[in-house]
Amino acid sequence: VQLQASGGGLVLAGESLRLSCVTSGRAFASNSWGWFRQAPGKEREFVAAIRWRDAVTRYADSVTGRFIISRDAAKNTMFLQMNRLQPDDTALYYCAATGPAYNGPNYRELEYRYWGQGTLVTVSS
Repeated sequence: VQLQASGGGLVLAGESLRLSCVTSGRAFASNSWGWFRQAPGKEREFVAAIRWRDAVTRYADSVTGRFIISRDAAKNTMFLQMNRLQPDDTALYYCAATGPAYNGPNYRELEYRYWGQGTLVTVSS
């Protein structure tokens, strides 16, 4: 396993969660890391991405101002701080890494080579 996501859970609307993604192996040498999510019955969608070398970030419109993506280079770990969660945020959240290609931060799913197993976030109203 090269990417391991964790931190999901069940929360009430308005509450916060922090997801983590730890990498190992070849995924470590990636320019862009990202979070995607897939809600029940929907396609997987981009949430946020970060360029590893300088922490430049990019967000989907739906989470801008509420979610914050960050990384701890020393620990090979990426985070997604999710604030003011809403029921529409309920989904399986995946972390991903592009590998050495691309400049980042990438938002296209096809550009991500390595994927974690997903962590479930459920937001109850």
